[in-house]
Amino acid sequence: MSNEALSNLLREDRRFAPPADFAAAANVKADAYATAEADRLAFWETQAQRLSWGAPWSEVLDWSGKPVAKWFVGGKLNVAYNCVDRHVEAGNGDRVAIHFEGEPGDSRAITYAELKDEVSKAANALTELGVRQGDRVAIYMPMIPETAVAMLACARIGAVHSVVFAAFSPDALRARIEDAGAKLLITADGYHRRGGTVNLKANADEAAEGAETIEHVLVVKRTGADVAWGAKDVWWHDAVGAASTEHTPEAFDSENPLFILYTSGTTGKPKGILHTTGGYLTQASYTHHAVFDLKPETDVYWCTADVGWVTGHSYIVYGPLSNGATEVMYEGTPDTPHQGRFWEIVQKYKVTLLYTAPTAIRMFAKWGDDIPAKFDLSSLRLLGSVGEPINPEAWIWYRENIGGGRTPVVDTWWQTETGAIMISPLPGVTEAKPGSAMRPLPGISANVVDKEGTIVENGHGGLLVLDQPWPSMARGIWGDQQRFVDTYWARFAEQGYYFAGDGAKKDEDGDLWLLGRVDDIMLVSGHNISTTEVESALVSYPAVAEAAVVGAKDETTGQRIVAFVILRAGQEETEDLDAVLKAHVSKEIGPIAKPKQIQIVAELPKTRSGKIMRRLLKDVAEDRAVGDTTTLADSTVMDLIKAKLPHANED
Repeated sequence: MSNEALSNLLREDRRFAPPADFAAAANVKADAYATAEADRLAFWETQAQRLSWGAPWSEVLDWSGKPVAKWFVGGKLNVAYNCVDRHVEAGNGDRVAIHFEGEPGDSRAITYAELKDEVSKAANALTELGVRQGDRVAIYMPMIPETAVAMLACARIGAVHSVVFAAFSPDALRARIEDAGAKLLITADGYHRRGGTVNLKANADEAAEGAETIEHVLVVKRTGADVAWGAKDVWWHDAVGAASTEHTPEAFDSENPLFILYTSGTTGKPKGILHTTGGYLTQASYTHHAVFDLKPETDVYWCTADVGWVTGHSYIVYGPLSNGATEVMYEGTPDTPHQGRFWEIVQKYKVTLLYTAPTAIRMFAKWGDDIPAKFDLSSLRLLGSVGEPINPEAWIWYRENIGGGRTPVVDTWWQTETGAIMISPLPGVTEAKPGSAMRPLPGISANVVDKEGTIVENGHGGLLVLDQPWPSMARGIWGDQQRFVDTYWARFAEQGYYFAGDGAKKDEDGDLWLLGRVDDIMLVSGHNISTTEVESALVSYPAVAEAAVVGAKDETTGQRIVAFVILRAGQEETEDLDAVLKAHVSKEIGPIAKPKQIQIVAELPKTRSGKIMRRLLKDVAEDRAVGDTTTLADSTVMDLIKAKLPHANED
């Protein structure tokens, strides 16, 4: 059996066309593909005109300095003005921008007029604290409206923000502060989580203590808990509360840095991915409009990501607000105070557009169909998926149990480095296939190549590349451009391709199926096998809620497949389940993909953002010391898994 044949053994024949009424009223129709194909740069120039510019551009794209692009050369704009002021000026100041829902049940509704005042006050306060254009500001904040206000205030004055996920350790925060040379740290006294409170200020203090560039620490009062107070500390309600609501935004160059966002490297220190202004906002805004079919007058949009990740930047702050959306922001976890919390929020705010992660979807499925069934989810008209490839069964569960069997599902592929969605169905156009991200959006060019960089034919697998520049692409790694070139552009330098680091296959129709990180491709007896494919096969068995697969060293086959499986609620581990699951995978994919070991577990090691940390499972499977667990939501999970896994090869 060849590698190519193996990559296509798992097939999906179900198809879901958009509802006729949805298609008729869709923001973007099928002709967008042809328009973009005919003149890609003219297409993006049209999308840029959806924004308000302070000065026009002289050139759409300057690619002479590749791999560093310049988009809308010479154009000037203010990101905060585009996200806030222009909606107020258009007469929509009374529209709710953010419905905030705290974990304890407290809530706030912030209109665009109120948001404009808060962002203006924060911009004045930051200026008062000495922040100027080009200065870096570290934002270490929970999911509260002030986090979005802080980001927009930085954008308003031309400062560069670096948002650090609130669950990261003091050491992780300090490393990011030092790498960026941040002048100001914005944090909170704490936040609510699973019925308790987290003392965020203590972590911020520990990080700031060793960070010499920090001049002030601006602190939002969220929980009201007692916190230590130092000479650099300033209360948000004092500094921002006393500031004027009058602030005139300045238009900055299209290539003015907007933010640095750190993403983990496979080795060494995190990479500070740099995004600039005009191209980023153009693509974030357009893709939010196109992929979610946003009707700002009537839709209520909810992206469940954390603002500390790129999804939160592009599809909680900049994309939705630039489009005048009304959105939900939730502070807490999906299971507090009960496992129906998300659906209670959908029901309360009549959410119409929901964007969440496959990990969360599989978790909801594991909890049982009866939980979402208790709530009125009839307001939903579109569902989105982000973060990793979604297996077909999770896709179907999502559509049936959350979407009532009627909503389009948009499975989106993109990265911190791409800045915005790249591959996704268009919800009013695409006949969707469960588990497939389908095809590049209009104006985007992606392909699948072999290891030599040759484009593969339909029906074959390989490596995902982007072969043309796009507006929201990263402009570099902060302070280390050579690493940017080496990491993303060196592998296919001759062809000029950006290598995404993901495996993918093209089906017979040319539609794209993401197979996960190339690091997650296993080599078993000379065959390349995707962990995603084996996980999908396992989850397609009715008793299985979730699965994580790793390749462990094996003297005979090179690697052996080890699967960690969570059963659905009410399912029990039986004596024959191991053999049944192995046979099921063998039937779905082929005998070569049959796991050598299957371990039933109660939970998988996940980060706070819901991503499964397979490298820790690999440590266990190879019977070695478990690596760093500091980013896990629950580090005790690894102890339970390690105690249960037999350290012997099984058939």
